[in-house]
Amino acid sequence: MTRVGPKILKGAPLLILTALVLFFGVWNTRFLEPRNLLNIIAQASSTGILAIGMTFVLLTAGVDLSVGAMMFVAAAVAGKLALAGVSMPLVLLAMLAITLLFAAFNALFIVHVLVAPFIVTLATLFIGRGVGLFITQTRAINLPEVFLTFGSARMLGVPLPACLFAALLVLAHVILTRTPFGRECFALGHSLEAARKAGICCEKRLFQVYLISGLCAVFASVITLGQLGAVSPKFGEQKEFAAIAAAVLGGASLFGGRGNILPGTLVGSLLIQTIENGLVVTNADPYLYPMVISGVIFLAVLLETVRNRYIRSNDQHRFSSSRR
Repeated sequence: MTRVGPKILKGAPLLILTALVLFFGVWNTRFLEPRNLLNIIAQASSTGILAIGMTFVLLTAGVDLSVGAMMFVAAAVAGKLALAGVSMPLVLLAMLAITLLFAAFNALFIVHVLVAPFIVTLATLFIGRGVGLFITQTRAINLPEVFLTFGSARMLGVPLPACLFAALLVLAHVILTRTPFGRECFALGHSLEAARKAGICCEKRLFQVYLISGLCAVFASVITLGQLGAVSPKFGEQKEFAAIAAAVLGGASLFGGRGNILPGTLVGSLLIQTIENGLVVTNADPYLYPMVISGVIFLAVLLETVRNRYIRSNDQHRFSSSRR
Protein backbone atom coordinates (compact mmCIF):
# COMPACT_ATOMS: atom_id res chain seq x y z
CA MET A 1 0.00 0.00 0.00
CA THR A 2 2.84 2.38 0.80
CA ARG A 3 4.13 2.03 -2.77
CA VAL A 4 0.79 1.94 -4.62
CA GLY A 5 -0.76 4.95 -2.82
CA PRO A 6 1.73 7.63 -3.96
CA LYS A 7 1.73 6.26 -7.53
CA ILE A 8 -2.06 6.48 -7.74
CA LEU A 9 -2.10 10.01 -6.31
CA LYS A 10 0.74 11.11 -8.59
CA GLY A 11 -0.86 9.61 -11.69
CA ALA A 12 -4.44 10.68 -10.86
CA PRO A 13 -4.45 13.81 -13.12
CA LEU A 14 -3.20 11.82 -16.12
CA LEU A 15 -5.79 9.09 -15.48
CA ILE A 16 -8.55 11.70 -15.22
CA LEU A 17 -7.35 13.38 -18.45
CA THR A 18 -7.36 10.04 -20.30
CA ALA A 19 -10.84 9.21 -19.00
CA LEU A 20 -12.18 12.61 -20.07
CA VAL A 21 -10.72 12.31 -23.57
CA LEU A 22 -12.34 8.89 -23.97
CA PHE A 23 -15.64 10.11 -22.50
CA PHE A 24 -15.96 13.16 -24.75
CA GLY A 25 -14.67 11.15 -27.73
CA VAL A 26 -17.42 8.56 -27.30
CA TRP A 27 -20.04 11.26 -26.75
CA ASN A 28 -19.06 13.17 -29.89
CA THR A 29 -16.59 11.77 -32.43
CA ARG A 30 -15.64 15.32 -33.52
CA PHE A 31 -13.81 15.69 -30.22
CA LEU A 32 -11.08 13.21 -31.28
CA GLU A 33 -10.45 14.81 -34.66
CA PRO A 34 -6.78 15.94 -34.98
CA ARG A 35 -7.90 19.48 -35.70
CA ASN A 36 -9.84 19.66 -32.42
CA LEU A 37 -7.03 18.09 -30.40
CA LEU A 38 -4.58 20.67 -31.77
CA ASN A 39 -7.15 23.32 -30.94
CA ILE A 40 -7.22 22.11 -27.31
CA ILE A 41 -3.44 22.47 -27.04
CA ALA A 42 -3.53 25.95 -28.60
CA GLN A 43 -6.36 27.06 -26.31
CA ALA A 44 -4.55 25.64 -23.28
CA SER A 45 -1.42 27.65 -24.10
CA SER A 46 -2.29 30.86 -22.24
CA THR A 47 -3.48 29.08 -19.08
CA GLY A 48 -0.56 26.66 -19.32
CA ILE A 49 2.02 29.44 -19.59
CA LEU A 50 0.48 31.17 -16.58
CA ALA A 51 0.62 27.83 -14.75
CA ILE A 52 4.35 27.56 -15.51
CA GLY A 53 4.97 30.84 -13.71
CA MET A 54 2.57 29.81 -10.95
CA THR A 55 4.48 26.56 -10.45
CA PHE A 56 7.67 28.51 -9.71
CA VAL A 57 5.76 30.65 -7.19
CA LEU A 58 4.03 27.70 -5.52
CA LEU A 59 7.37 25.89 -5.17
CA THR A 60 8.51 28.69 -2.85
CA ALA A 61 5.31 28.38 -0.77
CA GLY A 62 3.92 31.58 -2.31
CA VAL A 63 0.99 32.40 -4.58
CA ASP A 64 0.31 35.01 -7.26
CA LEU A 65 -3.33 36.03 -7.58
CA SER A 66 -2.54 39.01 -9.81
CA VAL A 67 -1.51 37.30 -13.06
CA GLY A 68 -4.95 37.70 -14.68
CA ALA A 69 -4.98 41.40 -13.80
CA MET A 70 -1.45 41.78 -15.21
CA MET A 71 -2.69 40.23 -18.45
CA PHE A 72 -5.57 42.73 -18.55
CA VAL A 73 -3.44 45.83 -17.95
CA ALA A 74 -0.83 44.70 -20.51
CA ALA A 75 -3.55 43.98 -23.08
CA ALA A 76 -5.29 47.33 -22.43
CA VAL A 77 -2.01 49.22 -22.90
CA ALA A 78 -1.26 47.20 -26.04
CA GLY A 79 -4.70 47.96 -27.46
CA LYS A 80 -4.39 51.71 -26.93
CA LEU A 81 -0.84 51.86 -28.33
CA ALA A 82 -1.66 49.68 -31.35
CA LEU A 83 -4.68 51.80 -32.27
CA ALA A 84 -2.48 54.91 -31.93
CA GLY A 85 -0.19 53.51 -34.61
CA VAL A 86 2.74 52.47 -32.40
CA SER A 87 4.89 49.72 -33.94
CA MET A 88 4.51 46.14 -32.70
CA PRO A 89 8.01 45.88 -31.13
CA LEU A 90 7.30 48.95 -29.01
CA VAL A 91 3.85 47.62 -28.08
CA LEU A 92 5.35 44.34 -26.91
CA LEU A 93 8.08 46.20 -25.02
CA ALA A 94 5.43 48.31 -23.25
CA MET A 95 3.48 45.16 -22.30
CA LEU A 96 6.65 43.62 -20.87
CA ALA A 97 7.58 46.76 -18.93
CA ILE A 98 4.20 47.29 -17.27
CA THR A 99 3.81 43.62 -16.35
CA LEU A 100 7.29 43.39 -14.83
CA LEU A 101 6.51 46.61 -12.93
CA PHE A 102 3.50 44.91 -11.33
CA ALA A 103 5.56 41.79 -10.62
CA ALA A 104 8.32 43.85 -9.02
CA PHE A 105 5.72 45.60 -6.86
CA ASN A 106 4.52 42.20 -5.64
CA ALA A 107 8.06 41.01 -4.98
CA LEU A 108 9.05 44.20 -3.15
CA PHE A 109 6.26 43.93 -0.59
CA ILE A 110 6.53 40.15 -0.23
CA VAL A 111 10.31 39.98 0.08
CA HIS A 112 11.29 43.22 1.80
CA VAL A 113 8.15 44.39 3.62
CA LEU A 114 7.30 40.76 4.53
CA VAL A 115 3.59 41.00 3.70
CA ALA A 116 1.93 37.63 2.97
CA PRO A 117 1.91 36.80 -0.77
CA PHE A 118 -1.84 36.17 -0.68
CA ILE A 119 -2.53 39.69 0.62
CA VAL A 120 -0.10 41.50 -1.68
CA THR A 121 -1.17 39.76 -4.88
CA LEU A 122 -4.86 40.03 -3.96
CA ALA A 123 -4.38 43.79 -3.64
CA THR A 124 -2.51 43.88 -6.96
CA LEU A 125 -5.35 41.94 -8.55
CA PHE A 126 -7.85 44.67 -7.67
CA ILE A 127 -5.41 47.45 -8.55
CA GLY A 128 -4.70 45.86 -11.93
CA ARG A 129 -8.37 45.31 -12.76
CA GLY A 130 -9.07 48.92 -11.82
CA VAL A 131 -6.21 50.28 -13.94
CA GLY A 132 -7.28 48.12 -16.88
CA LEU A 133 -10.90 49.30 -16.64
CA PHE A 134 -9.72 52.92 -16.43
CA ILE A 135 -7.57 52.55 -19.54
CA THR A 136 -10.32 50.86 -21.56
CA GLN A 137 -13.16 52.90 -20.02
CA THR A 138 -14.94 49.52 -19.68
CA ARG A 139 -15.28 49.34 -23.48
CA ALA A 140 -14.05 46.56 -25.75
CA ILE A 141 -11.03 47.43 -27.90
CA ASN A 142 -10.78 45.76 -31.31
CA LEU A 143 -7.13 45.26 -32.23
CA PRO A 144 -5.36 45.51 -35.61
CA GLU A 145 -5.18 42.43 -37.81
CA VAL A 146 -1.52 41.81 -36.92
CA PHE A 147 -2.53 40.37 -33.54
CA LEU A 148 -4.88 37.83 -35.11
CA THR A 149 -2.14 36.88 -37.57
CA PHE A 150 0.01 35.75 -34.65
CA GLY A 151 -2.83 33.78 -33.10
CA SER A 152 -3.62 31.93 -36.34
CA ALA A 153 -0.01 31.38 -37.49
CA ARG A 154 1.34 27.84 -37.72
CA MET A 155 4.76 26.24 -37.59
CA LEU A 156 5.01 22.86 -39.36
CA GLY A 157 1.23 22.59 -39.12
CA VAL A 158 1.18 23.27 -35.36
CA PRO A 159 -0.43 26.51 -34.03
CA LEU A 160 2.23 29.05 -33.05
CA PRO A 161 0.78 29.50 -29.51
CA ALA A 162 1.19 25.75 -28.95
CA CYS A 163 4.81 25.94 -30.16
CA LEU A 164 5.54 28.79 -27.75
CA PHE A 165 3.87 26.85 -24.94
CA ALA A 166 5.99 23.78 -25.71
CA ALA A 167 9.21 25.83 -25.81
CA LEU A 168 8.47 27.46 -22.44
CA LEU A 169 7.56 24.07 -20.92
CA VAL A 170 10.92 22.61 -21.93
CA LEU A 171 12.84 25.71 -20.80
CA ALA A 172 11.10 25.80 -17.40
CA HIS A 173 11.59 22.04 -16.94
CA VAL A 174 15.32 22.36 -17.61
CA ILE A 175 15.62 25.31 -15.22
CA LEU A 176 13.87 23.46 -12.39
CA THR A 177 15.62 20.12 -12.85
CA ARG A 178 19.08 20.99 -14.17
CA THR A 179 20.11 24.31 -12.62
CA PRO A 180 21.06 25.57 -9.13
CA PHE A 181 18.24 28.12 -9.42
CA GLY A 182 15.68 25.31 -9.70
CA ARG A 183 17.11 23.40 -6.75
CA GLU A 184 17.09 26.58 -4.68
CA CYS A 185 13.39 27.14 -5.48
CA PHE A 186 12.60 23.71 -4.04
CA ALA A 187 14.76 24.47 -1.00
CA LEU A 188 12.92 27.73 -0.32
CA GLY A 189 9.61 25.89 -0.30
CA HIS A 190 10.82 23.17 2.05
CA SER A 191 12.24 25.55 4.66
CA LEU A 192 13.16 29.20 4.29
CA GLU A 193 15.38 29.13 7.37
CA ALA A 194 17.22 26.01 6.25
CA ALA A 195 17.74 27.53 2.79
CA ARG A 196 19.15 30.69 4.33
CA LYS A 197 21.52 28.66 6.52
CA ALA A 198 22.65 26.77 3.41
CA GLY A 199 23.85 30.04 1.92
CA ILE A 200 20.97 30.69 -0.49
CA CYS A 201 20.11 34.35 -1.05
CA CYS A 202 16.42 33.82 -0.34
CA GLU A 203 15.33 37.41 -0.97
CA LYS A 204 16.96 37.49 -4.41
CA ARG A 205 15.48 34.13 -5.44
CA LEU A 206 11.97 35.05 -4.28
CA PHE A 207 12.17 38.35 -6.18
CA GLN A 208 13.21 36.49 -9.33
CA VAL A 209 10.39 33.94 -8.96
CA TYR A 210 7.71 36.67 -8.97
CA LEU A 211 9.37 38.30 -11.97
CA ILE A 212 9.13 34.92 -13.77
CA SER A 213 5.42 34.83 -12.95
CA GLY A 214 5.03 38.32 -14.43
CA LEU A 215 7.00 37.34 -17.53
CA CYS A 216 4.69 34.37 -18.07
CA ALA A 217 1.71 36.72 -17.75
CA VAL A 218 3.10 38.77 -20.67
CA PHE A 219 3.34 35.70 -22.91
CA ALA A 220 -0.16 34.60 -21.87
CA SER A 221 -1.54 38.07 -22.65
CA VAL A 222 0.04 38.14 -26.11
CA ILE A 223 -1.30 34.68 -26.94
CA THR A 224 -4.81 35.53 -25.73
CA LEU A 225 -4.80 38.77 -27.75
CA GLY A 226 -3.76 36.79 -30.82
CA GLN A 227 -6.64 34.34 -30.31
CA LEU A 228 -9.36 36.89 -29.48
CA GLY A 229 -8.24 39.96 -31.41
CA ALA A 230 -9.90 42.21 -28.85
CA VAL A 231 -9.62 43.42 -25.25
CA SER A 232 -12.86 43.15 -23.29
CA PRO A 233 -13.48 44.38 -19.70
CA LYS A 234 -13.32 40.73 -18.58
CA PHE A 235 -10.00 40.00 -20.30
CA GLY A 236 -7.90 37.69 -18.11
CA GLU A 237 -10.58 37.49 -15.42
CA GLN A 238 -10.22 34.43 -13.12
CA LYS A 239 -7.21 33.23 -15.12
CA GLU A 240 -5.22 33.13 -11.89
CA PHE A 241 -7.50 30.45 -10.46
CA ALA A 242 -7.23 28.31 -13.59
CA ALA A 243 -3.44 28.64 -13.44
CA ILE A 244 -3.33 27.63 -9.77
CA ALA A 245 -5.65 24.70 -10.44
CA ALA A 246 -3.51 23.53 -13.39
CA ALA A 247 -0.30 23.72 -11.35
CA VAL A 248 -1.80 21.95 -8.33
CA LEU A 249 -3.47 19.27 -10.45
CA GLY A 250 -0.04 18.72 -11.98
CA GLY A 251 1.47 18.00 -8.58
CA ALA A 252 2.57 21.38 -7.23
CA SER A 253 2.01 21.75 -3.50
CA LEU A 254 0.17 24.74 -2.08
CA PHE A 255 2.58 24.52 0.85
CA GLY A 256 5.75 24.70 -1.27
CA GLY A 257 8.69 22.44 -1.96
CA ARG A 258 7.02 20.08 -4.42
CA GLY A 259 5.99 20.29 -8.08
CA ASN A 260 7.10 19.69 -11.66
CA ILE A 261 6.60 21.19 -15.09
CA LEU A 262 6.78 18.02 -17.20
CA PRO A 263 4.49 16.23 -17.13
CA GLY A 264 2.76 17.92 -14.16
CA THR A 265 1.88 21.46 -15.27
CA LEU A 266 1.30 20.29 -18.85
CA VAL A 267 -1.21 17.62 -17.78
CA GLY A 268 -3.00 20.02 -15.42
CA SER A 269 -3.37 22.66 -18.16
CA LEU A 270 -4.61 20.16 -20.74
CA LEU A 271 -7.05 18.71 -18.21
CA ILE A 272 -8.76 22.05 -17.62
CA GLN A 273 -8.88 22.92 -21.33
CA THR A 274 -10.14 19.45 -22.25
CA ILE A 275 -13.11 19.96 -19.95
CA GLU A 276 -13.92 23.36 -21.46
CA ASN A 277 -13.53 22.11 -25.03
CA GLY A 278 -15.53 18.95 -24.32
CA LEU A 279 -18.42 20.98 -22.91
CA VAL A 280 -18.46 23.13 -26.06
CA VAL A 281 -18.26 20.17 -28.47
CA THR A 282 -21.06 18.33 -26.67
CA ASN A 283 -23.24 21.48 -26.66
CA ALA A 284 -23.52 21.55 -22.88
CA ASP A 285 -25.40 24.39 -21.20
CA PRO A 286 -22.99 27.39 -21.01
CA TYR A 287 -24.21 28.10 -17.47
CA LEU A 288 -22.61 24.82 -16.43
CA TYR A 289 -19.10 25.95 -17.39
CA PRO A 290 -18.32 27.93 -14.19
CA MET A 291 -19.72 25.12 -12.05
CA VAL A 292 -17.56 22.51 -13.79
CA ILE A 293 -14.39 24.64 -13.60
CA SER A 294 -15.02 25.35 -9.91
CA GLY A 295 -15.39 21.59 -9.46
CA VAL A 296 -11.97 21.11 -11.09
CA ILE A 297 -10.41 23.66 -8.71
CA PHE A 298 -12.01 21.87 -5.76
CA LEU A 299 -10.63 18.57 -7.09
CA ALA A 300 -7.16 20.12 -7.33
CA VAL A 301 -7.25 21.27 -3.71
CA LEU A 302 -8.67 17.93 -2.58
CA LEU A 303 -5.90 15.99 -4.35
CA GLU A 304 -3.30 18.28 -2.83
CA THR A 305 -4.74 17.75 0.66
CA VAL A 306 -4.76 13.97 0.25
CA ARG A 307 -1.20 14.00 -1.13
CA ASN A 308 0.10 16.04 1.80
CA ARG A 309 -1.70 13.87 4.36
CA TYR A 310 -0.27 10.73 2.76
CA ILE A 311 3.25 12.17 2.60
CA ARG A 312 3.13 13.33 6.22
CA SER A 313 1.91 9.93 7.42
CA ASN A 314 4.68 8.20 5.46
CA ASP A 315 7.30 10.59 6.86
CA GLN A 316 6.09 9.97 10.41
CA HIS A 317 6.13 6.20 9.79
CA ARG A 318 9.70 6.33 8.47
CA PHE A 319 10.80 8.53 11.38
CA SER A 320 9.29 6.21 13.98
CA SER A 321 10.80 3.17 12.21
CA SER A 322 14.26 4.75 12.21
CA ARG A 323 14.11 5.32 15.97
CA ARG A 324 13.32 1.71 16.78
